[in-house]
Amino acid sequence: MKNISVKTISAIALAVATLAASSAMAQDDRNIKLGHGISEDHPLGQGANKFTEIMTRLSKGKMKVKVFPSTQLGSETQMIAALRGGVQEMAIVSSAPVATLSKDFMVFDLPFLFQSNKEADAVLDGAVGQRLLDGLREKNMIGLCYWENGFRNVTNSQRAIVKAEDLSGLKLRVMQNPVYIDSFKTMGANAVPMPFTELFTALETKAMDAQENPVAIIYSSKFYEVQKYMTLTKHAYAPYVVLVSKNFWEKLSSEEQGALRQGCTEARDFQRTLNRKMETQQIEQLKSQKMIVSELGVGEADKLRAKLKPVTDRFTQEIGAQTVADVQREIAKVRGNN
Repeated sequence: MKNISVKTISAIALAVATLAASSAMAQDDRNIKLGHGISEDHPLGQGANKFTEIMTRLSKGKMKVKVFPSTQLGSETQMIAALRGGVQEMAIVSSAPVATLSKDFMVFDLPFLFQSNKEADAVLDGAVGQRLLDGLREKNMIGLCYWENGFRNVTNSQRAIVKAEDLSGLKLRVMQNPVYIDSFKTMGANAVPMPFTELFTALETKAMDAQENPVAIIYSSKFYEVQKYMTLTKHAYAPYVVLVSKNFWEKLSSEEQGALRQGCTEARDFQRTLNRKMETQQIEQLKSQKMIVSELGVGEADKLRAKLKPVTDRFTQEIGAQTVADVQREIAKVRGNN
């Protein structure tokens, strides 16, 4: 009986040890749902897929990222809510919905803030950009890094926009964002806030004359089918923010957290390079689709910037004068070194 008891106890101990080892192995695997709102062929979509490859390499297969593009997990606002609630691990969203939770992010909506990619990179990848990301922790999110949506440009069905006055009277769809609404109204357009999902139909039916977006979105959304003119106004620069649920983040080891930060940075560099390369190609492709592409005349951007100063001043108070000053100081450093 004694021998049987020892054998039985040994068998039980072995079973428990095996179960514990299996459980530990299961815990080692991290299944990560990553959502975004754009198609897979867009530079953001390609960057997200590259991120999954990078994380597989960095974690030796333990961190399994599954990408859900094209709002499969909901709108950007819905995904942010899911992150904060701990039911989704990661999302890549525009800065605008983040600004509804942290007003510092409204700084990226200010018109004609950046004049070059180099200026944007310096701010986003520097101390100021990191400070904004760190502030998201109190909103139950971890900000990893910034990817690129790009400079925003105006398209319309009426006329080439060469002078500041050419914007006057255009029925122009804008995001549901107070800075954009006030900016385009100040520039003379009839700014109408509208969900992006309704935009193509509004342009097709002539309910709207115009819209504004980065080149990659203009191209991937086939706006060339319903818009004849595109002007490279570069009136705003739009970043994407890569976010992690704080609830999920706190379950990770320091090594796993470090891998996510490194993966975000590596994928960011890939995505930005791709976005900028594709923008050049897509402008040529838009021209081949009979779209007339132009730029603002000499000095016209300065005229618009001066006209928009009251808007910038008004929203600076809402954003925080210190944040705006810090961003402007970093931009001035880049311009001074050129």
